[in-house]
Amino acid sequence: MGHIFYVMGKSASGKDTIYKILRERLPQIRTVVPYTTRPIRAGERDGVEYYFVTGKRLADLEKQGKIIEKRTYQTVYGPWSYATVDDGQIDLGSHDYFMIGTLESYEGTRNYFGADVLVPLYIEVEDGERLQRALDRERQQTEPKYAELCRRFLADEADFSAENMEKCGIRAENRFENRELEACVDTLVREIGLRDWHFWNRKCRKKTWWQQEFAVFKCEATANSVTGHVCVNSNKFGISSH
Repeated sequence: MGHIFYVMGKSASGKDTIYKILRERLPQIRTVVPYTTRPIRAGERDGVEYYFVTGKRLADLEKQGKIIEKRTYQTVYGPWSYATVDDGQIDLGSHDYFMIGTLESYEGTRNYFGADVLVPLYIEVEDGERLQRALDRERQQTEPKYAELCRRFLADEADFSAENMEKCGIRAENRFENRELEACVDTLVREIGLRDWHFWNRKCRKKTWWQQEFAVFKCEATANSVTGHVCVNSNKFGISSH
């Protein structure tokens, strides 16, 4: 079974930027797009960061029994809901996946799929730096929502409390400091690459000889891509090593 690499962190921790870069650096890992009823922000695209839907549409999905996990927040602009939906995006028998969300959504997804499937990647930033980033980002919006920014900042302190982190099994090895973006991403890619290699290595054992050889090539290529280059014994497939 594959893994779900779950990116999370407090508001303005850089998790969205990191998530985007990880998708570009590791295109072999698929993504799961969550749903939300909140308004779309500048620079976001429907079906990329989220599926932006109405409350009625989300309620219909819930009636159909398709909700994996759902959260609703009472914001200063009214209730905003976020959800992960069982809409056919996930096939853990064949693929690894990236997801992004909160500690609460991580817990709900872990309860649905099992702790062995979920790999938490918690992004953290010093609070003063994080608040400054949040202010800078909000100023770029067409209509800045400073009251909502303050609400999110304070809510994060409660949501990501030490008690909640421990309850969800977030340990030291699952925490990644985003002091410098590229260094943080490189560390994450190394962690993900090793787990992804083990997934494909397990799949090698169930294949015919030629499928095994190609799967081994994929395993090695995945592991070596972490360092930014490929160096594998792949002459059987007419692929030159370098």
